[in-house]
Amino acid sequence: MRILSAEFTKSAMTLKQCPDTPFPEVAVSGRSNVGKSSLINKLVRRQGLAKSSKTPGRTRALNFFLINKNFFLVDLPGYGFAAVSEEMKQQWGTMIEEYLLKRSQLRGVLLLLDIRHAPGQHDRQLWEWLGYYRVPAVLVATKADKLSNNQRLKQLAVIKNALNLPDEQPLIPFSARTGEGLPQLWRQIELLLKTPARGE
Repeated sequence: MRILSAEFTKSAMTLKQCPDTPFPEVAVSGRSNVGKSSLINKLVRRQGLAKSSKTPGRTRALNFFLINKNFFLVDLPGYGFAAVSEEMKQQWGTMIEEYLLKRSQLRGVLLLLDIRHAPGQHDRQLWEWLGYYRVPAVLVATKADKLSNNQRLKQLAVIKNALNLPDEQPLIPFSARTGEGLPQLWRQIELLLKTPARGE
């Protein structure tokens, strides 16, 4: 996809605060340190558009990035070991679940997994939750440049086995540093954007 424009639009803590537009949305989800901001920046070729932090859990709202003035990438708060209170984690969980279930503009989710590790409990729960509610999802194995080819093949097999992935389920090795996987990821995003809105 040719990127003509990419801009941060707003942050939202509730559905009512989300942008009031008809534009389709693709959400980016994953653990707090999985590389969501780096992936968004690489996708749109804009270093620093999505703010990354060395402190996990800094993303505390739904962050909307308008791409080419016709669709949004939505950065969801990370889950896992973010150093925040249990009350805040519960608020995040409620906010994310409400967004994923009720946001009519949502077309699908990119679920990011660190290729170096087996999927954790939260990863597995979210994957099962998305499948149960039939939310279209694409799995992205980030930080692929950190492993050798042999290690990568082994870890991709670990991920597929842990999530019981069918053969047709996309699992894209991706590196924000080298750009590996970028064309394949954009193809999947374009397919998600063509998905009819739920209820149509």
